[in-house]
Amino acid sequence: MATPPPTGPLVTRDTIAAQLRLLGVRSGEILLAHSSLSSLGWVNGGAVAVVQGLLDALGPDGTLVVPTQTGDLSDPAVWSNPPVPRQWWDRIRATMPAYDPLITPTRGVGVVPETVRTWPGALRSAHPQTSFAAVGPHAREITVGHAPDCRLGERSPLARLEKLGARVLLLGVGYDACTSFHLAEYRIPAPLVPVGRPAPGGGWETVTEVSITSDRFDELGHDFERDRNVVRGTVGAADVRLFPVGDAVAYAQRWLPLHRPREEEFPHPRA
Repeated sequence: MATPPPTGPLVTRDTIAAQLRLLGVRSGEILLAHSSLSSLGWVNGGAVAVVQGLLDALGPDGTLVVPTQTGDLSDPAVWSNPPVPRQWWDRIRATMPAYDPLITPTRGVGVVPETVRTWPGALRSAHPQTSFAAVGPHAREITVGHAPDCRLGERSPLARLEKLGARVLLLGVGYDACTSFHLAEYRIPAPLVPVGRPAPGGGWETVTEVSITSDRFDELGHDFERDRNVVRGTVGAADVRLFPVGDAVAYAQRWLPLHRPREEEFPHPRA
């Protein structure tokens, strides 16, 4: 049986850049992009063309930032999708490769961030579970000094992005992917939780962290978009939203204590 032809639209590097500019992406700005390649349509060149289009829209003075998270570098005791046998846990902890920003692949954030991670000149932050990668003049300033006990808080790239006036681009994804909301979790009362992971020098370590979860971020995003100035449009077939990191963080700081009780740490998904 023949494979049916793609339904489109046909999307190219040039159309991505042009449509981003029409939405208001500015040459020279800093953009934190969360993306879904499949949402765009039929992209000629795949993730490479998407990254090229993003960089074209930003120009040589702009900086592209993406989440390059590695939630699988976590305690097998909390894996649920799927779980692994309890008798494996100790052996997994003892043999799990430590995080290496140069070679550890992303997990669960899509093919576009994985492409950015290996892009010429890309820099990646040092947190073993919630790193970010960046390309452009501000890449080092954004990624350096990501504290090992601060996943998405004041000593992470998110706080630097806020300070630098960066904007968030949701490219074919919903607000549940908006990492900027997590920075607000560090600024409101939140429980602390133990987080296990492979240690840099070998073996296993457990650090104390602020509990984070994207539970109800879709509702938070709905209210944020209703009450604040969010640019909306399309790139290819993808719905796009564009807004300042600082606006998202400030709104979430007020919204979360009112609408979401304290949550315990959700297990890292493992597809």
